Amino acid sequence: MTEIYKKVAIITGASSGIGKAIALKLTNEGATVVLVARSEEKLEAVSAELRKAGAKHFDIMSADVTHRDEVERVVKQTIEQFGQVDILVNSAGQMKSSKITDGDVEAWDDMIDVNVKGLLYAINAVMPHFQQQSSGHIFNIASISGFEVTKGSAIYSATKTAVHAITQGLEKELAKTGIRATSISPGMVDTEMTSHYQPEDRKKLEPKDIANAVVYAFSQPDYVNVNEITVRPV
Repeated sequence: MTEIYKKVAIITGASSGIGKAIALKLTNEGATVVLVARSEEKLEAVSAELRKAGAKHFDIMSADVTHRDEVERVVKQTIEQFGQVDILVNSAGQMKSSKITDGDVEAWDDMIDVNVKGLLYAINAVMPHFQQQSSGHIFNIASISGFEVTKGSAIYSATKTAVHAITQGLEKELAKTGIRATSISPGMVDTEMTSHYQPEDRKKLEPKDIANAVVYAFSQPDYVNVNEITVRPV
């Protein structure tokens, strides 16, 4: 039994990939999980998978993280239903055409809206509750692209650099409050989002590897805040 047992977690981007793997891992550890994504159909599919695995304490809520009111609704409904929120995992993300010279402004807007603004909306929605209970843990899924900009990743990398900065700022603002913040920066992960990128000589991480990192960081003593985790395939 881990420290996650009977905790309540909200996970955005939970209908696939890393978010889905984190949801499966946390329910397996005994947490109550609220899975959030735009597609209710995909959420229902994950729900069926969770039930098949024996999970009982979870719910699904369709919401678009780029709409502040929808994110606030999710947090409000979670507290009304389960009485608390202990963990927020910001896993919703977009990775689209990122070359500045391509001029794909709509793709830039999508990435900024989801990867940065959506993340901030979720943090803002849970913060009053975390402050009231003097505890909580915010996980922001960043990327090694936030450290290493490639020829085709300028805008995506910029959004993930923002995630690093936001998490570092949170850690300083929340010192001595009992609230923790962790950014997790995966290398290439085998997900639907990266399916178009299949380098023959590069090993990809599994989504469950990132889920294990969440459990590791949360399971530390209350006085320990694991600020950053970088996970790369060998």
